[in-house]
Amino acid sequence: MMAGGVLLAQAAIPAQTRNFLSEESGNSNAMFANDGLLQGVCDIHLHCRPDSRDRSVDEYGFMQEAMRAGYRAVMFKSNDFSCHDRAYIIRQALPGAECFGSFCMNRVHGEKVNAFAARKAVETSGGLCRCIWMPTLDAAYQYQREGRKEKGIPVLDDNGQVLPEVILVMEICAEAGIIFATGHASAQECLRLARKAKEIGVEKFVVTHANAHFWKMTTDQIRQCIDLGAYIEYCYLPCLWGEGTKMPRYPRQSIEEFAAFVRIDPSRSFISTDLGQAVMPHPLEGMRDCILKLQAAGVPQGDIDLLVRRNPAWLVGLDK
Repeated sequence: MMAGGVLLAQAAIPAQTRNFLSEESGNSNAMFANDGLLQGVCDIHLHCRPDSRDRSVDEYGFMQEAMRAGYRAVMFKSNDFSCHDRAYIIRQALPGAECFGSFCMNRVHGEKVNAFAARKAVETSGGLCRCIWMPTLDAAYQYQREGRKEKGIPVLDDNGQVLPEVILVMEICAEAGIIFATGHASAQECLRLARKAKEIGVEKFVVTHANAHFWKMTTDQIRQCIDLGAYIEYCYLPCLWGEGTKMPRYPRQSIEEFAAFVRIDPSRSFISTDLGQAVMPHPLEGMRDCILKLQAAGVPQGDIDLLVRRNPAWLVGLDK
């Protein structure tokens, strides 16, 4: 009871008056060993080394920390490189590690969505590629919003129809029973993709970043996607960046707004940290802070369990 009181007190203290998210994460994570708050958590969107961007931790090291903390599973994401093959090696080195990888359709794999690369990712030894993401940092919508002159990788044609190569990837994901994720698509693109995914029979269709930055969706758009069979991802990262942080150019999301998003339909949603950036808190710290803040905001524990445990576990194939 005393420990619980301390946790709730920490959650209630304004962020600007405390330093809960330690910058020296390498020394702080020992405190999370066998942490009851993190037992059974599945974080299926985080970034680790090796990568083409600076990261705060490597995949092998993070998996060790996650297992000590009581995590059930992790799915790594790299915007440029495969990580499902590395998950195969990590599992050999760490018996019992439930780590998975994913594959992003960015420019490193060609100038358009590469269905052949997606097929080979799914066929890689171990079957540990559990998600194919549509373009992220190289998405056409991302380039447009950033005001870039070159064209990014599209998911729709000029008439707003889902491109044939994207349909092929949907079929690959449906056949393999893995996640098809929208990447950095716009809200309207996500709706078009959701309709096509339902038509094809993609069981694990995920709309990503639905609460974040210029991918943010309205409640009505989210409900439309859910009605079409989608699962909705809410990332905690936007609650940590912003003014006063080392990622100041993005507007920070309040915990109240974040909680309002996750309340829309917890049965068809999940939370990931999207952490691993070298200038941001360690993913374990971020997930712990997220859970504490949701508890303090009055989100029922049953809904939190759905969001950070049960739904992401099903999506990566741990539960039938």
